[in-house]
Parts: sequence; structure tokens; C-alpha cells
Amino acid sequence: MGWLLKSLNSSIGKKIVMAVTGLSLILFLVLHLINNILLYAGRDIFNANVAMLDSVKPFVRVVEVIFALIFFFHIYNGIRLWFQNRKAASGKYAVNASSENSSVYSRTMMLSGSVILIFLISHLATIWRTFNFGMGHAKPHDYYGVLEQWFTDPFYSLFYVVAMILLGFHLNHAFQSMFQTFGLHHKKYSPLIEKLGTIYAIVMAVGFASIPIFFYISSLGGN
Repeated sequence: MGWLLKSLNSSIGKKIVMAVTGLSLILFLVLHLINNILLYAGRDIFNANVAMLDSVKPFVRVVEVIFALIFFFHIYNGIRLWFQNRKAASGKYAVNASSENSSVYSRTMMLSGSVILIFLISHLATIWRTFNFGMGHAKPHDYYGVLEQWFTDPFYSLFYVVAMILLGFHLNHAFQSMFQTFGLHHKKYSPLIEKLGTIYAIVMAVGFASIPIFFYISSLGGN
């Protein structure tokens, strides 16, 4: 067990943990977006889908705990790597060269990650909490209505959209770094990986950001 902890605490070990947890979160976001896109199929279909997931709540709870742990380890190792890189770049030459040898996506990983964490806490405290504990008695299964309620708030919707834009920045660099950590870094394949990472990041950011925009615009039309 000691050798395992030593390996995970090494620089390479931290990057591997980041890559594995990052891959898990990337796949989770795809599944989450697919579920959310059902919003555009209408109230009844979206409510039926959420109710179906609610019927297997014990399984969903286990999955949520697993992803919460994955997210925790991703954040923990991300912070450690950030401080490690800051320490390594403390020399004057390293600092001056960092902006030339890194992209804007890599330089803003800590900022985008911090905003995403704040967003996640906000999301759990609002929509997730309402879905699970605050539906009320009038329309206990109107999950679509819960989103309508939250996204009529312009400040909440704006924060959601900004967070999704930063999520796109974060994912764009994370996608490429993940493949590099797994050893899939080659002049023949790297350009393709970069393009796929950019496409994935744009799809995720636009897909999630479109939801509050849709509901907010709909609320304006309803008025």
C-alpha cells in the first residue's frame, strides 16, 4: 500500500489521477447533457425521464457518491499540481517563458476550475436540492417547472452561462492534457486530438449554456 501512495503522490501519479478522473467526468458530462437535451422534447418527456431516474434512486445515489469522490480527487490533485507548477516556475526565466510556451486555456485552468467549483456548489444548492427535497405538493413531479422557475432569474441564468463558457475553456485543455498523460502525444495524432478537444468543449459549453438561455427567452415571451 505504501508504494501505491508513493506512486500516486509523485508528479506522474498526480497527472495520471487527473487524467483518469478527468476522463470519468468527461463521460459524465456527455451523459448529463444527453439527459438535459430532453428538455427540448417538451415538459412531459423530460419529466418522464427524470421520474424514471427517480424510480431507481438508490442506484442514482451510489453513482452520485462515486462521481462526488471522483470530483474531489480531481480538484485535490489539480490544486496540488497547480502549486507544484507554480513552485517549478518560480525562476525568472521560467515565468517569462511560461506565457510563450502555454496556451490561454492552460494558464486559466485554476481560474476556470475555481468558477466551476462555485457553480457546482450553487447548482447542488438550488436545482439539485429542489429536484430531490423541495418539489412541494402542488406539482411534485414537474421537474421541467423547477428549471423554468430558476432560469427566470436573469442573474442565475447569466452566472450559469458564464460558468459554462469557462467550462468549455477548462475542457478544451483538459481533453488534450488527458491524452498526453496517457502517452497519446504524437505529431501525427496531436492535431486531431486538439480538434476533437475543441469540438467537445464547444458542444458541452453551448449545449449546457443553451438551457438557461432557452428558458429565460421563453419566460420573456410568456410575459
